Amino acid sequence: MSRPPEAAAVAGVHDAMGLALAEAAAALAAGEVPVGAVVLSATGELLATGHNLRERSADPTAHAEVLALRRAGEVLGDWQLTGCTLVVTLEPCTMCAGALVLARVRRLVFGAWDDKAGAVGSLWDVVRDRRLNHRPEVLAGVRAGECGALLTRFFAERR
Repeated sequence: MSRPPEAAAVAGVHDAMGLALAEAAAALAAGEVPVGAVVLSATGELLATGHNLRERSADPTAHAEVLALRRAGEVLGDWQLTGCTLVVTLEPCTMCAGALVLARVRRLVFGAWDDKAGAVGSLWDVVRDRRLNHRPEVLAGVRAGECGALLTRFFAERR
């Protein structure tokens, strides 16, 4: 489903999504579902990258977002990613949405919507749940066409 972006453009988001798309392409080349993620510091500096590695690692938690968040925590020496931005090519699932809330990520930027498993407005809205103690800003639909095209290609080749 195509939806407009939810907020005004944020400096560097388009370029950061390009980095996430490169990570998604690496996942595609490895036979993984092509999802890529990057974490930016509060000043916009690249802290960490990640792409899906569930098949290779036999780890159900090896989603792009979780791997990028883990690496960013290692770089910062802190599990609290206050001020950071997570940029990911696909709307996060419930696990990843919960992880970014718990990590206190300031902003979530994602590309394609996931009508089957999305937890940032499609099926659930974990990141905006007022019962939780942290709610990140959300910018959705950034380079959605490019992000969705990688996923469409991947799944078309497997049918």
